[in-house]
Amino acid sequence: MRLRLSPGSSGRYTIDVERSPLSPTDFASAVTAITSAFGDPTRREIYLFAHERSEGITAGETADRFDLHANVARHHLDKLTSGGYLEVVMARKESGAGRPSKRYKTTQEQVSISVPVRHDDVLINLLGRALAKLAPEDAEQLAEDVGVEYGQTMAEALGNDAAQRSFRSALHTVADALTAHGFAAHTDKTSGQLRIVSENCPFGEAVIQHPVICAVDRGMVKGMLSSLYGETDPTTQSSKPMGDDFCVTEVAT
Repeated sequence: MRLRLSPGSSGRYTIDVERSPLSPTDFASAVTAITSAFGDPTRREIYLFAHERSEGITAGETADRFDLHANVARHHLDKLTSGGYLEVVMARKESGAGRPSKRYKTTQEQVSISVPVRHDDVLINLLGRALAKLAPEDAEQLAEDVGVEYGQTMAEALGNDAAQRSFRSALHTVADALTAHGFAAHTDKTSGQLRIVSENCPFGEAVIQHPVICAVDRGMVKGMLSSLYGETDPTTQSSKPMGDDFCVTEVAT
């Protein structure tokens, strides 16, 4: 499902809706991703503010425009970036002195709010069968390594100061990024242990036949955190292949 807001005359936007088949879990995942990014009214205004400025916006400009503390403005901008709606670019100051400014730009000319809930079953089944040819330990390590590399790439999209985060803040950012990729993820705390709960699996039923694929999303968590915070040791506590309704990844620091 895709919602596209196209700029029209007199500063108005028209809304086009593209429909594609969605299962109930896919639809729930799509709604979770969109509300995570745009559920806050200030964040919606910030997105439109960024869309109106081709050169992008800074956290300082956003704070001034909406009368926010700079940290609050940065939180909103990072939330939109984690969801893939904004991208970070580094721009040199006009004087040429000092550190480059971090600017947030919209990723598309049209205001496109979409969630790519696609299973790509052929590729996923191919991955599962290929991993099945390896020894179980090697297959799991390979799947996790792929996830780590992808997670690091996701973190890099947040800019070169991404590592300046607390563990809790980094974990929330990881959950936002996973939600944008169809996992419908959120953080919670049980018995003093922070964890990420994913209520949907974008890999579909393939993980039931090939449970080793679960190591990919565990690797994504590990890879993102290594860039956003530091080295951690995520472990899968529950998953659909284990017979659970949702997946839980606990993270030890």
